[in-house]
Amino acid sequence: MIQRDAVPRRTLKAPISAVGKGLHSGADVRIVLRPAPLNAGILFRRTDLGADIPARFDNVTDTRLCTLVSRGEAKVGTIEHLMAALAAAAVDDLIIEVDAPELPVFDGSAASFLFLVESAGTVEHGGARPVLDILRPVRVEQNGAFAELRPHQDGGDGFDLSLSIEFQAKAIGAQAYHFHLSEAGFATEIARARTFTLRGEIEALHKAGLARGGSLANAVVVDDEKIMNPEGLRYDDEFVRHKLLDVIGDLYLAGAPIHGRFIGNRTGHGLNNQLLRAVFADQANYRLATGALEAPLQLTAA
Repeated sequence: MIQRDAVPRRTLKAPISAVGKGLHSGADVRIVLRPAPLNAGILFRRTDLGADIPARFDNVTDTRLCTLVSRGEAKVGTIEHLMAALAAAAVDDLIIEVDAPELPVFDGSAASFLFLVESAGTVEHGGARPVLDILRPVRVEQNGAFAELRPHQDGGDGFDLSLSIEFQAKAIGAQAYHFHLSEAGFATEIARARTFTLRGEIEALHKAGLARGGSLANAVVVDDEKIMNPEGLRYDDEFVRHKLLDVIGDLYLAGAPIHGRFIGNRTGHGLNNQLLRAVFADQANYRLATGALEAPLQLTAA
C-alpha cells in the first residue's frame, strides 16, 4: 500500500484572461481562468450559453480532431493543451470561462496557457489532493495503435510517460520520447511543442469547414520532407513531444493526477479517452488515495 503525506488542493491566486483565435472557427475567443471553490474541480463555463461542463473523461463526446467535452447543447473543444498545462501546474480547482465552442489555439502549444497560469499564480487552498494510483495494467488498442497504463515498479511515484509515433512523412518519420511529469520539466521539454498537420490534409479540412483559424503561426505544417514554417522546429522531435502533450492533457480528465506509467504507440485523443474509460470500468484497476486515506473514486454529477 502506498503511503503519502496529504497535499492540499490548488487553485489560482487571481483571475486572468486572454483573447485568441479559435483553430476551427477562426473567430476571436475570450477565455478567463478564475479561482474556484475548494473541491469544485476543473469546470468549463460557456458564458454565452450559461452552461457548465465538468472537465471529465466521461463528458468527452468528440475526439476526431481535438478533445471536446459537452453537456446538453453546450460544448467546448480543443481543451487538451490547457488541460496539460493544468496537470503540470497541479491545479485542481478552476473555472474556465469561454464565450465560444472552442478554446483559443494561441501558438498551437501549451506555452501560452502555462504562461497564464504562472502569471496568475497558484495557491494551496485546503482540502487534500487525490491521487489516482494505477493498480494493474490496462490497455486499449486500435489498428496497431495502443495506449496503456501500468502500476509503478520498485517503489516509483509520480507519472511517467513513454510515447512513440510513426508517420510516412519523412520530416516526421519514427520518433519516441520518455518524460516524467513535473512543472519545470513540462515548461522546458513539452509546453512549447506545437500541433502539426500534413499539407495534403489542409484542403480537406477547409472543405469540411474546419481549421479556418489555422496558420503557420499556430501549427507546424509538414510537406513530406519539408517543414513549411519559416522558423523551422522548436525541437528536433517536436512532433512526438506534442503528441505526448496531448496525452498529458487528455489523461488529466481523470479528475486527479495519475501515479503510474503510461506507454503508448501512435495513440490519439480517441484512444486516450478510451483508456480512461477502461480504467474506470473496473474498480480493481485503480485506487484513489488522499494522503494515507484511500477511497474508490465516485463519479457524481456536478
